[in-house]
Amino acid sequence: MSATESDQPQNAAPADTKENGMTAKNPAKRRKTLLIVLLIFIAAGVIWLLLWLLVFSTRETTDDAYVGGNQVAISAQVPGTVVAILADDTQHVEAGQILVKLDNTDASVRLAQAEASLASAVRQVRQQTDSASGSDAAVAERAVDLKKAEADLKRRLPLVAQQAEAPETIQHLRDAVAQARAALTTAQAQASAQHASISGTDIANNPAVLQARANFRAMWVAAQRNAIYAPVSGYVAQRSVQVGNSVQAGQQLMTVLPLHDLWIDANFKESQLRHIRIGQPAKVEADIYGSSVEYHGKVIGLGAGTGSVFSLLPAQNATGNWIKVVQRVPVRIALDNNELDKHPLRIGLSSDVTVDITDDRGPVLAPQGQREPVAETTVYEQMASKADAEADKVIQANLGSSDKTGSDRPN
Repeated sequence: MSATESDQPQNAAPADTKENGMTAKNPAKRRKTLLIVLLIFIAAGVIWLLLWLLVFSTRETTDDAYVGGNQVAISAQVPGTVVAILADDTQHVEAGQILVKLDNTDASVRLAQAEASLASAVRQVRQQTDSASGSDAAVAERAVDLKKAEADLKRRLPLVAQQAEAPETIQHLRDAVAQARAALTTAQAQASAQHASISGTDIANNPAVLQARANFRAMWVAAQRNAIYAPVSGYVAQRSVQVGNSVQAGQQLMTVLPLHDLWIDANFKESQLRHIRIGQPAKVEADIYGSSVEYHGKVIGLGAGTGSVFSLLPAQNATGNWIKVVQRVPVRIALDNNELDKHPLRIGLSSDVTVDITDDRGPVLAPQGQREPVAETTVYEQMASKADAEADKVIQANLGSSDKTGSDRPN
């Protein structure tokens, strides 16, 4: 027992020494660890503050953005039966190119009738012009007869006082003057009636000719509309027409998508619109190319309402069970056509948009309406000018040689 007891203090001394050493080291190590953690949090906070001040507070981003563009619906302007289809899905077409042809048998018949009516109108006006010239000659002849009768009466009146002429002769001369004057009046009335339908205009601009011309022009345009043209250049999509289909006026046959002048519809949350203004620069990354391709655009307008307002079934928020949902407003961003030519996009593709809101002094809404057309085509204007040229050919072909010089239409 005594030997065992005497050994205990010797064995206990190292344990006490180890425990005291660990107790002495732990507070210093803990303080060092806490200091390192604190410095890390401070550095993270400083970095986050700098990022917020220099980056995040100067931009608004969204991935709810899609490529938009014009979708030109191609439809028939006149009813008819499809006899040929000259463009298919994915193909590129130029403005003025024929896309679909309709059977033009009936239109050709109506056009021939209109051409004959126009030619007949020109010839009738020519005849009226010649008749008016003949009536003018008749007036001149009756004026000569009246002058002669008056001269005879004037010459023989003094002979009555000398009893060299019988009173009956003088009375006959007076009757002859009255008859000549009446004949002149009749001829003048007939000449006036002849001139009423042709005076003030030449043959080409006579009302009867203009009416026949308008009818011919309408029939010519209707015949041309049996060929359906592309109003703009682009790519064909959604072709639904088939050969042999009987189509009606206004029926959609296909769509042409111009992949130029595209834009981005970026749907920002309502809380992100506080500093977005028209004219601010924007960067766009399309999912089709990824971050390797970056488009540069600018904000050109903000939507006048949220998507829920224009939906087929608008939300009814004035109900008992109501849950607030953050709304989004479309922001339109115009793209650079040069960048689109290098890296083409398709309508409906997804994209990520970043708007630089550093300068938020611009307008929120467009200050005034745009005076320039958003989109336009000259295809149908060319058709109208060709119709005028064809009508002029018909008129010229039915004019007399002496009338062709004055048959040009006034401007």
